[in-house]
Amino acid sequence: MIWRGIIERYKDYLPVSPKTPVVTLNEGNTPLIFSETLSQRLDVLVYLKYEGLNPTGSFKDRGMTMAISKAREEGAKAVICASTGNTSASAAAYAAKAGLKCVVLIPNGAIALGKLGQALIHNAQVLALDGNFDEALSMVKQISSQYPVKLVNSLNPYRIEGQKTGAFEICDQLGKKAPEFHAIPVGNAGNITAYWKGYKEYFGKKEVASKPVMLGFQAEGAAPIVNKKIVPEPKTIATAINIGNPASWKAAEAARDESGGVIDSVTDGEILSAYELLAKKDGVFVEPASAASVAGILKLSGQDYFKNKKGATIVCVLTGHGLKDPDRALQTVREPQRVPAKLEAIWEAIKL
Repeated sequence: MIWRGIIERYKDYLPVSPKTPVVTLNEGNTPLIFSETLSQRLDVLVYLKYEGLNPTGSFKDRGMTMAISKAREEGAKAVICASTGNTSASAAAYAAKAGLKCVVLIPNGAIALGKLGQALIHNAQVLALDGNFDEALSMVKQISSQYPVKLVNSLNPYRIEGQKTGAFEICDQLGKKAPEFHAIPVGNAGNITAYWKGYKEYFGKKEVASKPVMLGFQAEGAAPIVNKKIVPEPKTIATAINIGNPASWKAAEAARDESGGVIDSVTDGEILSAYELLAKKDGVFVEPASAASVAGILKLSGQDYFKNKKGATIVCVLTGHGLKDPDRALQTVREPQRVPAKLEAIWEAIKL
């Protein structure tokens, strides 16, 4: 079967009709990778849902295909978003495909260049705001309510509708079975909201016999849900989840509570350790925020959270590709070793 994107695959679960002009880059159908390293360490079955292999390199494409398609259906000429990077890249790409103007507000100086470059190459108008993400989101909400431009942040309900398809895929890839645990980074909290919605819908349609426990992880320096208060100046190396006042805060708490799960925080050190482990042991290169899900299950394992759960399945969502933040990778690795152009010198350097 030729894959034609998430709307074509899951249209029976999405608010689309034959009149919806589908704007797709063939997003979705991302791999579910078994992690031997994590499975052995935690004594459970750990899978990695690698959303970094979506067209623009992050999970945002699932929601954006829906948001842009519906914007076109409703006659929009322009879309707008606030972004810490991934949303802007996705919105710009899908808007370009749809022939719509795309305007992006970013926090000045707080965006990884890999992400900013994507938005610019897709011809988005990028405005650097003297403020943080939460202020940028407030601005675009006001603009979209007063002017003829569609908001495509996760406050747009169609974004959540598209992102929930990740849960459908996981269940399908596991053989029509939901995992026992689902681990996910939490920033603006739309993704944990969407996945829980997807699991509930698949369960309601009897596609699966159970629903997972939702495990969400914020960065310690940007953990408003964990600390039960807004963080005015969030700070973490995981820029994609550097958000102090999540738009989907209440919905994320509902996902946690309804599933009997937890939303916890992990330090930047724990995130970077998981980031390196994924690259060096599993061959999976992610942006730092993605590694929060893995850092989180490692933290919970150290607290015996998964004790007596042998045979259980955990799926960790890895939200974005490592090339989104190449600067972080370069800070983490050693420079190449220089050697003369001689066989003996090269072999000596290899040190097998």
